[in-house]
Amino acid sequence: MAFRSAVITFPGSNCDRDMAVAIEQVSGTAPHRVWHGDAQLPDGLDFIALPGGFSYGDYLRSGAMAANSPIMREVIRAAERGVPVLGVCNGFQVLTEARLLPGALMRNAGQNFICRTVALKVENAQSLFTSGYEAGQEIRIPVAHHDGNYFADAETLDRLEGEGRVAFRYAEACNGSQRDIAGVLNAAGNVLGMMPHPERAIDPAHGGTDGRALFEAAIRSLADA
Repeated sequence: MAFRSAVITFPGSNCDRDMAVAIEQVSGTAPHRVWHGDAQLPDGLDFIALPGGFSYGDYLRSGAMAANSPIMREVIRAAERGVPVLGVCNGFQVLTEARLLPGALMRNAGQNFICRTVALKVENAQSLFTSGYEAGQEIRIPVAHHDGNYFADAETLDRLEGEGRVAFRYAEACNGSQRDIAGVLNAAGNVLGMMPHPERAIDPAHGGTDGRALFEAAIRSLADA
């Protein structure tokens, strides 16, 4: 059976095509392209991606308006049913605003836009997204964000650490994120939000392929299920 995925586009998304190309290149099947104002998701989805960009111009708070788009009601229901959902950069912000993930993404420390390749440490190599890596492995993935400073209260951070829900951590200080957190999982492990862009690191022409294993692991996990 063909891999059925969807990429959600919001007004201001600018990495939706990158995400769609990455999914098609790894899975061999082009994803459905879904507009934020749609009321329904395609049937039988195996995977949903919320891409990077500046949804609604990042007015109010980054991701806050997108989290209230009509399609997000269906994304939330799909996530609650166990459908894997990946949110990258602005997609991560949307997931926190939709309360699918804890915490919030604030303005970077130093108030600067950061656009470069960073080193990440894989903290959890057992999720459906990260099983293609080794625990403690260092990978290199591009970042491009102005509001990637992950914040949560100490109790939430301790819970995330204790439950193994920190997926990735910056290997060196990047944007002021609490405990250098770069990506987190929900309690069920089927929702991942991360600020770095794995879809920009799947082909040697990108300068590195460390992001490819994330998509391969998700597809393999679904095939094995």
